[in-house]
Amino acid sequence: MGTMIPLGDASRRPLHRPIVTAGIILINAFVFTLELSGGEPFVAQWSAIPAQIVAGHHWITLLTSMFMHASWSHSLGNMLFLWVFGPEIEDAMGPLRYSVFYLVGGVVAMLAQVGGSPNSTVPYLGASGAIAAVMGAFLVTYPRDKIRTILIIIVFVRVTFVPAAVLIGVWFLFQLVSVGAVAQTQTGGVAYLAHISGIVFGALTARLFENPRRLAAQRVSET
Repeated sequence: MGTMIPLGDASRRPLHRPIVTAGIILINAFVFTLELSGGEPFVAQWSAIPAQIVAGHHWITLLTSMFMHASWSHSLGNMLFLWVFGPEIEDAMGPLRYSVFYLVGGVVAMLAQVGGSPNSTVPYLGASGAIAAVMGAFLVTYPRDKIRTILIIIVFVRVTFVPAAVLIGVWFLFQLVSVGAVAQTQTGGVAYLAHISGIVFGALTARLFENPRRLAAQRVSET
């Protein structure tokens, strides 16, 4: 019926270049090219399969799976969301803290997915859990920022400005509805529990990773 596609933060610009965010996007692009050439064997080897992880095998896939994607649309959509919300959070945390936050958030999100479907043999892959953590941090740090957004309702299309709290809140509610709709199934491979856990992790831990000096510098630049 409708969707919102974020294009960028219209309220602020990072004071520092988002080198980590850009690096993550480049790594995801490189891994996706490996997927295209490696095919199903590559996906089966490096994606996260809950039943295998519960059995004590392939724990490394909790990390590798967050740099993989199922399709062009999956990859481009995730990278767009990362580019919209990542630079500001990287700016608030600093490269090192942001890197740790991103990786830990992704692993926590995938562990939640594994815990929710421990017997599943469906491969889960994608950066969505880690990006959800970034969105959760954005929700806490910059809830009033206006996000330039393409709003699509049936045939109505408009570019407008949506508060970050509203955009991320709607996205989160959609994940809650979706996880209920696919409960007890093994189809689709969409890690809705990872999305929910990622955003909760990001919202709860954002303040722990933020760099007070960088936030102070941001406030000075806004005055």
